[in-house]
Amino acid sequence: MPDLIELSRRSALATADLVATIKPADLDRPTPCAGWAIRDLLEHQIAQNHGFAFAATGERSELESWQPRPLGDDPVAEHTASVQAVIDAFAAAGVLERRFHLPEVRDGGPFPAAQAIGFHFIDCVVHGWDFAKALGVPPNVDADLAEAALPLTEQVPDSPATRGPGRAFLSGVAAGDGAAALDRVVAMLGRSPAWTPPA
Repeated sequence: MPDLIELSRRSALATADLVATIKPADLDRPTPCAGWAIRDLLEHQIAQNHGFAFAATGERSELESWQPRPLGDDPVAEHTASVQAVIDAFAAAGVLERRFHLPEVRDGGPFPAAQAIGFHFIDCVVHGWDFAKALGVPPNVDADLAEAALPLTEQVPDSPATRGPGRAFLSGVAAGDGAAALDRVVAMLGRSPAWTPPA
C-alpha cells in the first residue's frame, strides 16, 4: 500500500511552492476550475487544508467550517500555514487508526483515514496542476505522484449524481492517446489537459 501520508505531504508542499510565486496581480487570473480565479482556488485550498487537519483528529465538524473565507493581506502566508497544519495533523501518532468526518463528501462519513488522506492527496495534485496552468508555468507534480494518483482517481464516481456544476468535479474528458499520468488524472476529473487561459 502506498504511503499516502507521504504522498499527501509532498503534493501539498509542491502546491505551496507554486503558491509562493503568486503576486497580488495574479489573484484574478482565471483557472481551469470553471468560474474560479486564483483567489477562489486559494480560498478553497486553505479551507480544505484546515478542514482535513481538523478531520484528522477524528472529531466531527460542521459543513460551515469547510467554507472558503476571503483572503487576508498575505494569502501566501495563509496558504503556507494551512499546508503546515494539514501536514502536522496527518503526521500525528495514531492518525491511521482514526475515522475522518468529511461533511463535504457524500454522506459525510466517517471515512477510513487512508481513504480520506487519499482524497486530500488527489485534491492537492489536481489543484497544483490548476495553479500551474493559471500561472502559465509547467506543473511541478513529480511523475511518481501522478502515477500514485491514477488508481485513486479512477475510484472517484463519474455520474450525473456525483459530477457537474456546483460539485467537486465535472464529468471526465478524454486525455488523448499516450497521455502522461498527470494528464490522465486531470482529464478523469473533468479538465482538459490542453487548457490555457482565455485570451
